[in-house]
Amino acid sequence: MSKAIKIAKGLDIHLMGEAKPEVKEFLNPATVALKPLDYIGITPKLLVKVGDRVEVGSPVFYAKEKPSVKFVSPVSGEIAEVKRGAKRVIQEIVIKNDANNTAVDFGKKSIAELKPEEIRESLLNAGLWTLLRQRPYDVIPGEEVSPKYIIVKGFDSAPLAPDYNLLVKGEKESLQLGIDALKKMTGVTIYLSTNANTTSEDILSLQNVETICFLGKHPYGNVSVQAEKLGPINKGERIWYINLQDLIAIGKFFLEGKYYAQRLIALTGEEVLTPCYYKVVLGTAISEIVKGNVNTENHLRYISGNVLSGTRVEEDGYLCAFDNQITVIKEGDYKQGLGWIMPNFGRFSVSRTFLAGFMKCCSKKRYSVDSNLHGSTRAYVVTGEYEKVMPLDIYPMQLIKACLAKDIDRMEELGIYEVDAEDFALCEVIDVSKTEIQSIIRSGLELMRKELGE
Repeated sequence: MSKAIKIAKGLDIHLMGEAKPEVKEFLNPATVALKPLDYIGITPKLLVKVGDRVEVGSPVFYAKEKPSVKFVSPVSGEIAEVKRGAKRVIQEIVIKNDANNTAVDFGKKSIAELKPEEIRESLLNAGLWTLLRQRPYDVIPGEEVSPKYIIVKGFDSAPLAPDYNLLVKGEKESLQLGIDALKKMTGVTIYLSTNANTTSEDILSLQNVETICFLGKHPYGNVSVQAEKLGPINKGERIWYINLQDLIAIGKFFLEGKYYAQRLIALTGEEVLTPCYYKVVLGTAISEIVKGNVNTENHLRYISGNVLSGTRVEEDGYLCAFDNQITVIKEGDYKQGLGWIMPNFGRFSVSRTFLAGFMKCCSKKRYSVDSNLHGSTRAYVVTGEYEKVMPLDIYPMQLIKACLAKDIDRMEELGIYEVDAEDFALCEVIDVSKTEIQSIIRSGLELMRKELGE
């Protein structure tokens, strides 16, 4: 019997374009890309050059700050291009797929026979350590630091989020092996977060974990919200977390001795003709996934992730490392006459700015959205609205201002260690000043990380 925790505050945004439980396979893309910018705090040092051959699991680069942390190829083939940005920062390492799936054989391993340090070394060598993330800062953890506890993220509460019951169907053995490996390696409590929609026995029957059922509205699926209830993160403390699909990859490594790069993702959004699930390889090109399945009559925005905290990518860009979802919406490059005077029955509004917001029939309908801000940035207005959607026990406005002022002491006092940028996505939605709050919080976290030498 799992323990239940109710989250009181939040806001669910119901959008059009939910993925149907239909799975299509797309496992042989022409190219894939590793994107160092997906990993916060990582300076890549290349181990390959253009023209080099790689196999599935071959190291492509390592982290300058953590030399033992390797990033490996998800396909076999040839290094086609190294794309650089300003100051020659490496943005993408593009790999041309030969479709042979030749893989490095790391050898099958029995977790019961391995020592904790051997499990740690195996994950580092196989490029699987990069699947773990640490709070605070949302970075890859250092191998020398043990966490306070680990959260296995078993659901997502964001708009149009994929169904985790489907994502892990038939993978109980791999999930259990992944949990057993983390448990033996760290010896700490592992929490499995579920919600009322979690029905899969592949998830609910897992052992060696403490299952917690969270109830509420978005962002109750966020790690920060769950961590506050499980054990707040104080200064000097660390927790780890991992997604269920990434946990499967760890389990399959010990089961098969090879790097597992396949993921099930949801293609969602109103501009998708048939929203459904795709089985893809990590780093697959967005254009190859959406080809023939989007409304090309409109100017489109492609988002790796969800509409609230996902990453904007171009159609010729690539799936981000930790995302289980692609969202396609209409680009908001237009102006609407009469603005808020119109009834706008199909537009989402929290503040009831529009006439449609007062009608009960619209309270639970699915909305059509685009990327239009419906207004320009303006002076920062103190409204007291953030607290209505922020379930964390913090003062969001004051923390935002402390980040803007780069006041490190004040940021610590206001709980910067307990939050991440995604926790402020709803604040950004309801903000009348059109402020990029998530960017402000991320900048604050980066300032703290660099000042403390993390």
